[in-house]
Amino acid sequence: MSEHDHDAAIADERRVAARRLLADALVLADGPYRDDFAAIRRHAEWLTTAFRQLLGYEVVVEARFARLLKAGPGPGAGRALVRSTGTPFSPRTYVYLTLGLAALVTASEQVLLSQLVSDIRGAAADARIELDDAGRQVERRTLAAALRQLVQWGVLVEVDGSLGNYVEKEDAEALLSVDRDLARALIAGPLAQASDAVHLIALAHDPGHHGVRVAVRRRLVESPVVFRDELDPDEDEWLRKNQRREARTFEEFLALHAEIRAEGVALLDPADELSDVAFPGRGTVAQAALLLIERLAGRLRPDEPAASVPLPAVLIDDTLAELVTEYARKAGWQRDLVENPLRFRAEVTDLLVHMRLLRVRRRSAAGVGTDADTSTGAGTDTDTGVGTDTDTDTDTGTGTTTWEVPAVAARYASRLREQHRPRAIQEGLPL
Repeated sequence: MSEHDHDAAIADERRVAARRLLADALVLADGPYRDDFAAIRRHAEWLTTAFRQLLGYEVVVEARFARLLKAGPGPGAGRALVRSTGTPFSPRTYVYLTLGLAALVTASEQVLLSQLVSDIRGAAADARIELDDAGRQVERRTLAAALRQLVQWGVLVEVDGSLGNYVEKEDAEALLSVDRDLARALIAGPLAQASDAVHLIALAHDPGHHGVRVAVRRRLVESPVVFRDELDPDEDEWLRKNQRREARTFEEFLALHAEIRAEGVALLDPADELSDVAFPGRGTVAQAALLLIERLAGRLRPDEPAASVPLPAVLIDDTLAELVTEYARKAGWQRDLVENPLRFRAEVTDLLVHMRLLRVRRRSAAGVGTDADTSTGAGTDTDTGVGTDTDTDTDTGTGTTTWEVPAVAARYASRLREQHRPRAIQEGLPL
């Protein structure tokens, strides 16, 4: 092999390792990506330097795991963990997950499930957190969901017995092995510096001394698209000056192609490996979301250049109802979804917001506008997995929530004739 070929092979292997860490921030030695893990270990020093300089991320590589410590996505931008059934974690499940980690960082290498449950309830008492009676099956189910997540991450291993038995019977026992080093490595946020949860979210998102350069790069890597109107003036100026150079950097480092438009910049992955959400995709929600945004783009085409186009909530509901009538039966859409319009709208708009094709903003009673979190996992107080629905374009006394379609999604759509427009537009609702 020539020196040039050798260098190219090393560069390719480093890209594979970097892409794996970006796609799966926790890579286990005995997990499904063993070859990638071996590459990560071989190039650990290079990866540590590259991620730190480019994105301000730290890399931890141990014999059993590799961990990319990313920044937090910021307020309202997180996505819920989900159970194997697809049900989002409830706030109570997150409480158990956090208490479980707190108990495990100082646990023995092996622990009985009954002892772990006792330690978790002790940690809750120390933190002045009230837990429901462990005798209730719903409470055991919630705790088991959190512990199963730790099993999935490799922190716990079921040596003898099963967490599933505990759900059915309170006195069911299981022997668990504990990876304390991995439990400690899972925590990425600056806990010691935070005064409360809101402060922690802000600190985890803050680029700190890295400044504008790293803040914009993180948004490029972690978001489907970065719209210029969502950047502050310093970020927008930096991106305009450096976008061509950054495009080359991300091509070399992660094999991502930059698409640069007047409205913003998107990093595209030709291999379609780095996103955990396939869109366009299969299934009722993905199909309905694609059809919805396509139809909305045609109906909300702005007359003049604009950053976004206001979208009445009634137009979302009317259009989804049209799509259900046209496609639900012949496309075999999930009956339980289409028969529950509130849940159906929540899941479809959630996907579009995540893919940056729809925006939802909440304006407080004081007139302060913020991006709202539309995740169905947020605001869920029980383990049903169904979030409370917050209707839009309504004043609840505490504020108003409005929808917007980014103009990049609507600008080039063909204008529909007036008679083909839906009731919301014909009645003169504000667009």
